[in-house]
Amino acid sequence: MTAQAIGNWRMMAVWYARKTARGTTGPIHTFHLSAPPHFCNATDLCYSRNMLHTGAGPLPRHTYCFVEPATFGNADWLRAAWFGLVSHPGRTWGCHVMLECGAVYRNVPLHKLAHKPTGTPWDPADAQTWDCYGIHFSTTEYPFLEGTRLRTRTRSRQEYEGTYLFTAIPMLDGFSQEPEQGKEFYFVKLDNGRFTAQPTNHLLVLDKSFITEAAWPKLKRQTEIWSVDRGNEI
Repeated sequence: MTAQAIGNWRMMAVWYARKTARGTTGPIHTFHLSAPPHFCNATDLCYSRNMLHTGAGPLPRHTYCFVEPATFGNADWLRAAWFGLVSHPGRTWGCHVMLECGAVYRNVPLHKLAHKPTGTPWDPADAQTWDCYGIHFSTTEYPFLEGTRLRTRTRSRQEYEGTYLFTAIPMLDGFSQEPEQGKEFYFVKLDNGRFTAQPTNHLLVLDKSFITEAAWPKLKRQTEIWSVDRGNEI
């Protein structure tokens, strides 16, 4: 059990206790606060996808990719292992990668990565619709969506298809506390060779075992906060 895992468990336990005391508990996503830290094995498997990260954190699993030419003086595409994610308010997601020479490069913008060398031009607004909310976030890979095909819509309303990778969940910032502003960002490996991170209202799941027809719905944006203790809508 690492010190970081223990620290994160304690942080979330304190936060949950405070929220419970105020009667404002909401969905805790994937945090398993009921399990004491010593229940984890040596690899911290039960926490690796459920931790609250501050500033930077690991992906649920690393993925191999390429870094675009001229990103940091490189003339050609460079093969890399993408293993970490960085969140700063008002900035794009940053990616920690390890290059084949052994160097680690921090904060590579998502639009500079590709899972295969490609001639498809890609801008920050193609890689994500919104900047990061704050410094606190969680990452998870939903088993239900593992390997699932998705249709995405970028900020310019262009549509692309790809495969689900993982989800980043902003936490504890002012935007995330408001139902109509709070979002989860699904990272998708697109068929055009690029990556994109889109909120759920820019995604359609293409699951033939359940989906009858993939079409963009017209749904009301969530604006309510519900409380059991207060007995009504807040």
